[in-house]
Formats: sequence, C-alpha cells, structure tokens
Amino acid sequence: MKAIVITSPGGPEVLQLQEVEDPQVGDDEVLIRVHATALNRADTLQRKGSYPPPKGASPYPGLECSGTVLSVGKNVSRWNIGDQVCALLCGGGYAEKVAVPVGQVLPVPPAISLTHAATFPEVACTVWSTIFIMSRLSQGETLLIHGGSSGIGTFAIQMAKYRGSRVFVTAGTEEKLAFCKTIGADVGINYKTQDFVARVKEETGGQGVDVILDCMGASYYQRNLDSLNFDGRLFIIGFQGGTTAQVDLRPLLAKRLTVQAAGLRNRSLENKAVIVNEVEKNVWPAIAEGKVKPVVYKSFPLSEAAEAHRLMESSQHIGKILLVP
Repeated sequence: MKAIVITSPGGPEVLQLQEVEDPQVGDDEVLIRVHATALNRADTLQRKGSYPPPKGASPYPGLECSGTVLSVGKNVSRWNIGDQVCALLCGGGYAEKVAVPVGQVLPVPPAISLTHAATFPEVACTVWSTIFIMSRLSQGETLLIHGGSSGIGTFAIQMAKYRGSRVFVTAGTEEKLAFCKTIGADVGINYKTQDFVARVKEETGGQGVDVILDCMGASYYQRNLDSLNFDGRLFIIGFQGGTTAQVDLRPLLAKRLTVQAAGLRNRSLENKAVIVNEVEKNVWPAIAEGKVKPVVYKSFPLSEAAEAHRLMESSQHIGKILLVP
C-alpha cells in the first residue's frame, strides 16, 4: 500500500508518499481501506519528532479515518467486509489501509458522507471524554473554548449547545469568531485585541465560567484560573503556549477549582473502547439529528500531505483539514 512516511524529524517537506507493507490484522482488529483521514495538531508534533506513536502502533501519522472494512480478525463479530465505518486510531491514518482495534471502530453517522465521517472520531472522543465525562459540563453551565475555530473547537461548540450550555470562545480573527457564532457560540472574544478574563467576567456578572477547554497550557494557565467560577474545572489538552509557568495557586483553594489534563493517544485500548462506546451512545444521536455537523475547510490528496500540514500550521483554517488517498 501507499502511506505517508516521516523520513526524518522536521518541517512539512519530510512527509513523503512511499510504498510500504500492508498492516497485519490481529484477532481483535479490523482492517479498513481508508477513504479519508483528518489532520490533527498532534500529527505536526509527530512529524517534528516530539510526539512518537505508542509502542506497537503504526509509525505513520493519522489519528482518525473513515473507510470500508476489508477484513476482520477472528474475534470480531460486529463488523463485516464491506461495512462503512470510521475509527479512532493510534496512528496510521495517512495510508491506504489501517488496522484498528475493534473497540475503536464506529459506524458512519446517519446522513453523513463517508468522507465527512473522517472528521468525527478524534474530536468527538476528545470533547466527550474531557468536557463531559471528566469535567461534567451540565445543562445550564458555561463553557469557554480556547481556539474555538479549530477542529476540536467547532465540534465542542456544537456539542455543548446541544447539551444546553452557554458557550464562550476565543479566536484570533473576526472572521473566525463570526463563524463560531453561526454554529452556536454565544460570546466571541478576539484574544489579539481583548482581555478574555475581563470579557468573561463582564459576560457572567463577575462570576466566571464553569468549564474551560484549553489548548494553550502555560501561557493561559493563570488567566484560566482567574476566569473560572466557584467549583470551576479547567481541562488542558495542549501546550501551544508552553509547558512551564509560574502561577498564583490561591484561586485553586479560594474557588475550589479542579485542574485536569489528558490526551487520547496513549490511553489503554480498554479505556479508548469505553470512550468510543460513550461517544456512539451520546454524540452520534446529536449528529443524526443534524445538531452537530462536520466543518471541513479543505481536502487534499494524500500525496499533498505536506501542503496540508503547512495550512494547519498557518492557523488560517476553520474546522478540519482532510486527506483523501
């Protein structure tokens, strides 16, 4: 098969389309012919050498895909050859075929194209596990999403509105903020021209928000604590603003705050299967109802993976970027 190989750690130019061996399918795995895969920020980190795949995972980038089942392991009963599916991956999406643990395979959501189904597994599992399972965002609470126009951001806006929350977002352009409002964001904050702490306090009568989903890390840590309401929850899923910060811890105690962080890729197969099952039960109905829709900015052929990475790192996009083998 053909796959995108990272020839050495570096810039987008190190992504090369090459002939490689087909993946081996285990007893508890499904082999998928990839129809589409979506980029995630983690793919750019893997390309640079700072986010290696877990032991035993595919060496090729790509954390989600959609496609058609080619074969199934002997312990697999739910899926059959020819089924259209999408899947959460540990790696290997930038290829024509990928072997996936059966617990990470999902049906294509009703009324969604096979191509657009590739936009959902990683963001749905990330958003559901962080905002709803671990941070327990509930109806009537307020959520602040940093990077509201990203793939995760655009999905989180729609899902939080579906569940009855008031949604705040930050983004770096008025165009991105305007788009976020079209899909449900209540308050848009331009982080380049506005103090998001002051704006959050102004919009909440001085209280702050209940949950924050943060991709920045160190550079926003203190301001995030200052933006939370009593019993607020901060969930960190990225470190675009660095990993080391000096902070005043007093708000943690004074406001009974909770700070959590997690990724998906290095979780156990059992834990991922639990999340995927929860997503199918709780998120897929929202997609079926048309309340959560795919947001696709641009699609590239697999051979142009480097160009797709350049677009992602420019941060000009809104929503997801796809590769189609």
